[in-house]
Amino acid sequence: MAGLSMASSLLPLSSSLSIASRGSSFSCPGSLSFPTPSPASKRGALTIRCVRVGGVEIPNNKRVEFSLRYIHGIGRVRARQILCDLSLENKVTKDLSDEELISLRDEVSKYMIEGDLKRFNRLAIERLKEIRCYRGIRHEMGLPCRGQRTKNNCRTLKGKKVSVAGKKKASR
Repeated sequence: MAGLSMASSLLPLSSSLSIASRGSSFSCPGSLSFPTPSPASKRGALTIRCVRVGGVEIPNNKRVEFSLRYIHGIGRVRARQILCDLSLENKVTKDLSDEELISLRDEVSKYMIEGDLKRFNRLAIERLKEIRCYRGIRHEMGLPCRGQRTKNNCRTLKGKKVSVAGKKKASR
């Protein structure tokens, strides 16, 4: 119990959290208890929660079409295209067989995703800035570069509104 008092003095805990120490759990009054996973859902000592595709853990409890969207660079159309190319059934991700997972990983690896895509976009913007074209200058200034009006909107790019001093209405 000495470990519990030391742990509770070091860590700020909410009343709804429970402390687990060396296999035994101590719970605060009014705490929530979560069911422990059954031994049937474990392989060895690890619990399998997510499937890793394209360097990203996609959720197990959603359909494949929606799970693939968690990967940067794969949207609605490309996820459907991948399923059609593989002629996979759109079932829940945890129900996929090992062969289906391997083929899914191979198909996803054909596309530019995650780090490669982010790097490609960053380099394209840097190139625009270097050649000092209109779009590059707009990126440098933090303004929209696709023709939007800037008198009233585009607060996301311009930042918080700053009031200008000395601008008063003329009195008659």
